[in-house]
Amino acid sequence: MKFINLQKDPWRTLGGEDGPAAYIDPRPHLLLTVEQWHAFRAQWPQDMPVGVMLANDVEVKDIADDLPRLTLVQLHFPKWVDGRAYSQAHTLRMRYRFTGEVRATGEALVDMVLLMARSGFTSVVLRADQSLEAAHRALTFFPGFYQGGVDDPTPLFAKPPGTADALVRAQEEFLNAGASI
Repeated sequence: MKFINLQKDPWRTLGGEDGPAAYIDPRPHLLLTVEQWHAFRAQWPQDMPVGVMLANDVEVKDIADDLPRLTLVQLHFPKWVDGRAYSQAHTLRMRYRFTGEVRATGEALVDMVLLMARSGFTSVVLRADQSLEAAHRALTFFPGFYQGGVDDPTPLFAKPPGTADALVRAQEEFLNAGASI
């Protein structure tokens, strides 16, 4: 998981208060709304990196045909209790086999980063009050998982014999060491 510092991030959105742009000058690392992308994708150079911001109430299938041209899909958590972006990330990875960057924004909390990684996110813009150090620890907090995820779709019961025993031992050692986020 990559943690994004917006001051150093090359991706930029189109600003303006006058509504949607009448024309977009294609340039690398432009992050567009779905509407902007649909309006200008025919003119967009094939080899130029472009990203799309997908609201959590928009279906991934609305951009499915464009995924081979996209470098980044940014998904938004408007509230930390709204998990639709997890489903969108999972759908991008598992159904549409999207290999580009999937970024989380909005109410992205430390408590969420492990599930984000297991759902298919590759980067996150943490909410401003969140600790980067705690986010890194959260990614290593659990030594293994019983259920499959985007990162490893094989559930524990389908893995080679002895894997479950090794996981239980690792969890016991982890807990006995007094691990905490």
